[in-house]
Amino acid sequence: MITSLGDIVEQHAETFPDKAAIIQEGATWTYRDLRDLSRRAAQGLLNAGVEQQNRVAFLDRSSREYFPFLFGAGLVNAVTVAVNWRLAAPEMEYILNNAGARVLLIGEEFLGHLAQMNLPSTTTVIVLGDPGDTGYPTWDEWVNSFEPEFPNIDVAPEDICYQLYTSGTTGLPKGVEISNRNLFGMLPDSGMLPNSGVEWSFDSDSVNLVSMPLFHIAGSGWGVCAFFFGGTNVILRDVDPAEILRLIDSERITNILLVPSVLQFVQAVPGAENTDFSSVRSVVYGASPISEEVLVGAMNLMGCDFVQTYGLTETTGGITTLPASDHDPGGRNAHLLRSAGKAWGDVEIRIVDEETMTDLSDGEVGEIWVKSRQNMEGYWANPEATALVFPEGKNADGIGWFRTGDAGYLLDGYLYIHDRVKDMIISGGENIYPAEVENALMSHPDLDDAAVIGVPSEKWGETVKAIVVIREGTNPTESDIINHCRSRIAHYKCPTSVDRIDVLPRNPSGKILKTELRVPYWGDKNRAVN
Repeated sequence: MITSLGDIVEQHAETFPDKAAIIQEGATWTYRDLRDLSRRAAQGLLNAGVEQQNRVAFLDRSSREYFPFLFGAGLVNAVTVAVNWRLAAPEMEYILNNAGARVLLIGEEFLGHLAQMNLPSTTTVIVLGDPGDTGYPTWDEWVNSFEPEFPNIDVAPEDICYQLYTSGTTGLPKGVEISNRNLFGMLPDSGMLPNSGVEWSFDSDSVNLVSMPLFHIAGSGWGVCAFFFGGTNVILRDVDPAEILRLIDSERITNILLVPSVLQFVQAVPGAENTDFSSVRSVVYGASPISEEVLVGAMNLMGCDFVQTYGLTETTGGITTLPASDHDPGGRNAHLLRSAGKAWGDVEIRIVDEETMTDLSDGEVGEIWVKSRQNMEGYWANPEATALVFPEGKNADGIGWFRTGDAGYLLDGYLYIHDRVKDMIISGGENIYPAEVENALMSHPDLDDAAVIGVPSEKWGETVKAIVVIREGTNPTESDIINHCRSRIAHYKCPTSVDRIDVLPRNPSGKILKTELRVPYWGDKNRAVN
């Protein structure tokens, strides 16, 4: 029985050692290769002084070396932190220091970012690619200097194995602690990985395309799904719609997860209709709302099953599923396409009134609360934030009701996402929190006040708009304001447009009334997500 990350490579290397585990850019690693590399990485981490539950970090685009690093950390009961490579250097530095990462595996492309950071906890740096004159070892030099010996370290269900960072309403990222039991369940109908076999059509014959970034649960977590069942992962270094189509054809891909914006881009690739999709079992989509036009276009193009999922990093990914049988555009069940499906596995869902904290009836909009073994253990080193999202605490098994911060309603067991209790913006599948952007805006010397909202975008679903109050006697241009943000935060978080206003609407306690700000841009929409 697989109950930890390390078990995956150990078990499958025994069952089918010569089977392809990872394919990337023409190179193939078998399960024997992957196990041996993982064991070598484990010995390297021990040699670097990594102890149980210490954090180790990965910072690069999607590279096959991530997985033996992840599994090697799992073998020594360490925790892997995949850092968003799109962040600015100060944001990366905060995450690495917050995690206290002892070891950093970094791509050569980001050595310039590393030079700008002060990382007192990080004592070992390994480079994917050319380390230049840094003196750091390459991955091959480092990993091959150790023998592939099994470390024989006990790992408990409640031990953390993943730590992925999600931004918070305070503007500072929070480390989401995902444990072995969150992933593997340990009980029938529980755990993200066991559920994915039934709901997402995974088995040992799966050839799975990992096209989303590895710092996303939809990237690294999706890859682990295929490994759990002994399938093969084909890894795409960057999201490239034309390459996605080529790999589907050449590698006979069976399983795919794509965010709606990529589904849209794939349809726009010249000659997309000539791709052979006959090997594809299902396309799982989620991470942001999808328009019916994009969905139906993708279904017509690919001719395979489509499955929607809803979840968060804090819920270890998907917790609901809208199966292929409920995808009926133009039919009597077409309305179900606006839902996120029904709860899967051991997941329970409540809709709660945010003010009275009482349960609401079918059809009434409130905050979505989730109870499941998939719910994260907590936010790393942040008990206050953890307590806020588990307001009723946890039971003896460590399970409690988690506040998602999303608003929605239930109808006949189907969950419909209506709005966001939090102000999070989802643009092209990326989560953007206005507080981070507003902090950057308010450091501009010519602004007196600023608010950030998401507005509809045909390309990205939503895009970031800044609404600002200009300081008297100044006249900054839109490009001045946007470039100011780009010097402080990741480009994808920055406003794509700036509107001026004389005064921002606020309630008596001083909170900006973002609902009022959204009206001119969302007035013709039936819900405030696009």
